[in-house]
Amino acid sequence: MSRSNDYARLEDFEAERETLTAMRHHLHAHPELSYEETRTAAFVADKLEGWGYEVTRGVGGHGVVARLVNGSGPRSVAIRADMDALPITEATGLPYASRTPGVMHACGHDGHTTMLLGAAEYLARTRRFSGTLNLVFQPAEEGGAPSGAKAMIADGLFERFPCDAIFGLHNHPGAPEGHILLRSGPIMAAGDTVVLTVHGKGGHASRPHLAVDPVMVACSLVMALQTVVSRSIDPTQTAVVTVGAFHAGEASNVIPDSARMLLSVRSFDPAIRALLETRIRRLATSHVAGYDASVEIDYQHGYPVVVNSDAETTFAREVAEELVGPQAVSTCGLIPGSEDFAYFLEKKPGSFLRLGNGVGSAMLHNARYDFADASLPVGAALWARLAERYLQ
Repeated sequence: MSRSNDYARLEDFEAERETLTAMRHHLHAHPELSYEETRTAAFVADKLEGWGYEVTRGVGGHGVVARLVNGSGPRSVAIRADMDALPITEATGLPYASRTPGVMHACGHDGHTTMLLGAAEYLARTRRFSGTLNLVFQPAEEGGAPSGAKAMIADGLFERFPCDAIFGLHNHPGAPEGHILLRSGPIMAAGDTVVLTVHGKGGHASRPHLAVDPVMVACSLVMALQTVVSRSIDPTQTAVVTVGAFHAGEASNVIPDSARMLLSVRSFDPAIRALLETRIRRLATSHVAGYDASVEIDYQHGYPVVVNSDAETTFAREVAEELVGPQAVSTCGLIPGSEDFAYFLEKKPGSFLRLGNGVGSAMLHNARYDFADASLPVGAALWARLAERYLQ
């Protein structure tokens, strides 16, 4: 293990804490939704151009890619940060709270962007690496379909900006500030959405025998769906099927024609993902048929499983332990949330890390969430040291 001064140290970025914090607060106060990141992208691109990067704007929408070549090293690396915010009304009461009604950085992308910008400034100034550095500032991670990562790939990201590996991270509420978590193999779940519309036969509430009640049928189906994981999936594996929404009827004395429910389906293995779809389709169809009803199934495939490469994760762990010490680095448990960084890892080897946001941090996508400024120097130093070590 090398803690050589030839590579970026945490102390190098502690001195920049105020600058990083001010940058993050600016981004936090001016959030933009997926597909609308015009000001954020311009802010990022202007900074990078000022530091001497070759900057390409408009990659896959509002994406920004900054390229810096130094020395004659043959290797290239990409590091990604996401930029978009969420349609949530902020309730933190902070002096730098969102100035855009109904929009806030409730997932910490303001912090992710700031940390990569902090590393970018340091690497451009010190240039203690040999090879090609690609910094990817991605839009629309929260957008679902179409995903910002998928859009950047479709726009030729890896052909226009070749790299040998790609790295990214997300903050992690519940872990100590500055603590780094890693995991080889699957780390975050595939996330699919299923819309089930049960069609029955409407009628008068006083004469249910003349109708086919889709509310009763759909309620029965909700309970039946709870057996998909418990009776179809190996108990040593992990999967989730949640009915998150149910809509039917408008009056107490009317049996409606249909009932609609929305499911969230999570899994960590492609084979289990496929099995879940097969079981949900078969169960929904056969279950409602027993009540003389029918079902319309809209199965929407979301982000794939985030699968980290072993070699790149081992390398990232070495860098993290050099930076903050083994006591502040740990193995991450499986996370049932989803991330479109998965699309990058389907194309290139790499690793997606987690960075502690505080034991008492509000959860992600919560109106009281805020990124921990104490983690900014750690994240920036991590990216700088990782780039220097990869391109040594």
